[in-house]
Amino acid sequence: MKRFILFSLICLAIVWHAQAIDRWQIQKDGSICWIPAENLPHEDHLEMSGQMLSVVLRYGVDADKSFHLNRSLVFPMLRMKPNKTGSNLKQRFDVDIPAMITVDDQTLLNEKVERVMFDGILRVESDYGYIHRRKEQAHTIHVERTLYPSPTKACYLEEYTFTNNSKNPVTLRVPDWRVKYTTPEAAGVYGAYSIEASLSKQGFFTLKPGEKLDFFAVFQAYKLSGEAPLDVAGLVVAEERAQRKELVAQWWENLVLDTPDTILNRMFAFAKIRGAESIYKTKGGPMHGPGGEAYYAAIWANDQAEYINPFFPFLGYEYGNQASLNSYRHFARFMNPEYKPIPSSIISEGVGTWHGAKDRGDGAMIAYGAARYALARGDKAEARELWPLIEWCLEYCKRQLTPDGVVASDSDELENRFPSGDANLCTSTLYYDALRSAVYLGREIGVSRKQLADYEERAKQMESAIEKHFGAEVEGFRTYRYYDGNTVLRSWICMPLVMGIYTRAEGTVDALLSPRLFTDDGLLTQAGSETFWDRSTLYAMRGIIAAGEVERGIDFLNHYSRRRLLGDHVPYAIEAWPEGDQRHLSAESGLYCRIYTEGLFGIRPTGLRSFDLTPRLPAEWAYMNLNHVRAFGSDFDVQVSRDGEKLHVLVTEKGKKVLDKKITEGKTLKVRL
Repeated sequence: MKRFILFSLICLAIVWHAQAIDRWQIQKDGSICWIPAENLPHEDHLEMSGQMLSVVLRYGVDADKSFHLNRSLVFPMLRMKPNKTGSNLKQRFDVDIPAMITVDDQTLLNEKVERVMFDGILRVESDYGYIHRRKEQAHTIHVERTLYPSPTKACYLEEYTFTNNSKNPVTLRVPDWRVKYTTPEAAGVYGAYSIEASLSKQGFFTLKPGEKLDFFAVFQAYKLSGEAPLDVAGLVVAEERAQRKELVAQWWENLVLDTPDTILNRMFAFAKIRGAESIYKTKGGPMHGPGGEAYYAAIWANDQAEYINPFFPFLGYEYGNQASLNSYRHFARFMNPEYKPIPSSIISEGVGTWHGAKDRGDGAMIAYGAARYALARGDKAEARELWPLIEWCLEYCKRQLTPDGVVASDSDELENRFPSGDANLCTSTLYYDALRSAVYLGREIGVSRKQLADYEERAKQMESAIEKHFGAEVEGFRTYRYYDGNTVLRSWICMPLVMGIYTRAEGTVDALLSPRLFTDDGLLTQAGSETFWDRSTLYAMRGIIAAGEVERGIDFLNHYSRRRLLGDHVPYAIEAWPEGDQRHLSAESGLYCRIYTEGLFGIRPTGLRSFDLTPRLPAEWAYMNLNHVRAFGSDFDVQVSRDGEKLHVLVTEKGKKVLDKKITEGKTLKVRL
C-alpha cells in the first residue's frame, strides 16, 4: 500500500506540473485578467445573474485575436408552457455590435484584443484599424466593452466606449438598431412576451483625436399584457453598473479569507459572487437557483437546502438569508401526517414540484441543511419556525431505516445517473449529522431533554450502522462501499469525513487521491468512468482537510483552485462534465467556501451563539484569518498563527477578545460569542 500511495503522489505531481501555465492572472484590485497572446483560439463561457434574469456569455478570442460573443439570456419569471423546471423564457443573441459601427463610412478592421478582465463584471479592451487615405491605420480605434446583468431589472447591459487614438478626426455612424421577438400568447403562462435589444444612441458622431463616444446596448424582456418595456433613453446605466459593483463589494468585504496563498484568497472571493448572485425575485418569494440555463425560480433539497443555505449566515448576505428561510418554508408546505416524502424540488416560482427520481434522501438533506442554517443564523425565532420541519424530516428518515439500521432511499442526489442501491452512504451520513445538529438546536429553543436524548442515541446508532453496513475494503482501500453490492470506488465515500466520522479516514483519503478517482479536473464520480462532478470533489476537499490530512488536502485545493480561477474555464466551481459542459451552477460555489469555514477553520455550529473551532493550519503557512464572519448573529474575526510548535488562535468580536489560546494541532476549541 505504501508503494501505491507513493505512486499516486508521483502521478498527481506529474498532472499538476502539466497544468502549471495559467491563462489568467490576478490583478492588484482583485480582478483577474487574460492578455491573449499564445494558445489561440480560445473559448469560454461564464454565467452572471441578477434578481430578474441570468445571462450566459459564450465568448472567445480567435486565432487572429478578434473577439466573438454569444449571449444566452434567461428570464426565470417569464414562464413558458408546460410550466416545468426548465420552462424559462430564453433567447440567444449572436450579434457583433462594434461591427455595426462605421468609421468614415467604412467598417472597423482587424480587431486585436488587448485584454479581458473580470471582477463580477466582464470587460474587454480591443484595438481596431480603419482605412484613411487608402491606407489602413492600425490600432487607432480603441473599444472597451463592459458586460453585466442589471441587479434588479429584467435586462442585461453592454456598455461600449470608442476612443479615437488616431491623429485624425473620425466620424462614427451608429445605427438605429432594434431587434424585437414576440412569443405566441398561447405559449406563455402569462401570455405573450417580448424580447428586445436596442442601442441607447444612434446618428453621426465626429471624434477629434483622443475623444470618446459612449453608448450602451440593452437586452430586455417583459409581458406584453400589463408591462411596459424599459425606457432605454431614461435608463441611467452608470447607476446599474454601480449597483452591481456595490453588491460585489458587499460580498467581498464580508467573510474575508486572508492567507499567504493569493490564489485561494481570490478563488474564495469569486465563489462568494457566484454563490450569492443567483437569487431570483419570484412570486413565491426570493428563490436561489442553480442556473445553467435550466434551473431557475426553483429550489432543490440538495443545491439549496443542503449546499448553499447553511453558508449564507456566514456571508451575512441578508437577501441570501431570506432566500434560505423561504426555501425551507416551501419544503415545509409538504409535511404530512402519513410521512410521504417531501418533493425533491419545488419549481416554477413555487407553484409546482418535481419528484422524478423519487426519494433521493431529500428528508436527510433538508434536516441537515435546515439545522445547520438555523444554528449559524443565530435567530431564535427562525430556529423555532424551522424546528417542526427538522423534526418531521428526522422522523421521516427514522421510518426509512433498513434492518441494518441505515436510511433507505430510491436514489441519491445524482438521480440514478450512477447506481446507489437501496440505501446509500450519502443519505445516512446526512441523517447522522442532522441528528447531531438537532440536539444542539433543540437545547437552544427548549425542546425536551427526553427527545434530545433520543436524537443523541439515534446518532450513535447511526454512526455504528454506517461502519457496519458501509465500511469495507474497496479496490484495496480500507474505506466505504457506497451501497450494498458496490465494488468500485466512488467519490462520495468522502461523506463520513465531512460529518466528522474518521474511523476509516486514512484509507478513504488514500482512495480519494488515488489515480482511480483523482483527475486533473477533480474526482471521478465512479472509478473507471470519465464523469466528474464538482460537488463531490468539493465535499472531498472539505473532508480531507477536516480529517487532519492538511498537506494533501491543501495541495489538492490549491491545484483545483488554480485550474478553476486561472485556467481555461474560469472563474468558478462547475457542475459536471460531460453533462452540462461544466456549467457554472451557483450552489457549488457555496460548497467551495465551506471547504474553508468548515474544513480549514473547522467551524461546527453548536448553538445560536456558539461553535466548535478546529483550525488546520498548513505547514507552509505562518497564518490564516477569516475576517468579518457574520454567522451566529455577530460580526467576528478568527485569526490563526504559528507559534513554535503550537497554534495561536484569536477570536475577536467587534474588536474585543472572545478567545485567545495556544493549542496543539488538531485540538478543538469551544467558542461562545
